[in-house]
Amino acid sequence: MNFSSKTVENAVEALSGFPGVGKRSALRMVMHLLKRPKAEAEILAIAINKLKTELQQCTICCNISDTEVCNICSAHNRNHQLICVVEDMQDVMAIESTAQFNGLYHVLGGLISPIDGIGPDALNIEQLVKRVAEQGSGEIIIALNANIEGDTTSFYIARKLQGFNFKITTISKGIAVGGELEYADEITLGRSITNRIPYEV
Repeated sequence: MNFSSKTVENAVEALSGFPGVGKRSALRMVMHLLKRPKAEAEILAIAINKLKTELQQCTICCNISDTEVCNICSAHNRNHQLICVVEDMQDVMAIESTAQFNGLYHVLGGLISPIDGIGPDALNIEQLVKRVAEQGSGEIIIALNANIEGDTTSFYIARKLQGFNFKITTISKGIAVGGELEYADEITLGRSITNRIPYEV
């Protein structure tokens, strides 16, 4: 692409770094922003800046939060004896949209993937073990993607939690093998949570 403006070119380069956004899509976004009022661009810039300056990790579940303890962990009407282990915030949102789960979450921040250089120490697994040890008893639902990385991570977590007075279950396989939770429809995902099965090590 040949640009008449270096500023436009820089904006296109920045936006095309997003997943699924090519140069042409980025250019359409830039042209849209140029046509909008200056105030809208300023609101967008502030919102993006706050993503990097104001967000923090919940000290209990490791999810993204505006406060030290997220609104899910601090809710009194949720079952604090039930912890659903997920990969990231998108999976929390997917499960919440089913309205079939009233427990808490633990966000790993990824999956074990040796090929990508991601080992157990890079994830929030030790925080989960500490949390379970302090809590005493309840149920852990392992709700990870049905692929090699998800299965490897599930097996590792189940081994780490052996010996604790916690029931370990996994979501039933209404989720297709190789599928990702965030793309599952709400009914299928809801039934997988409701019909969870014991996790066998």
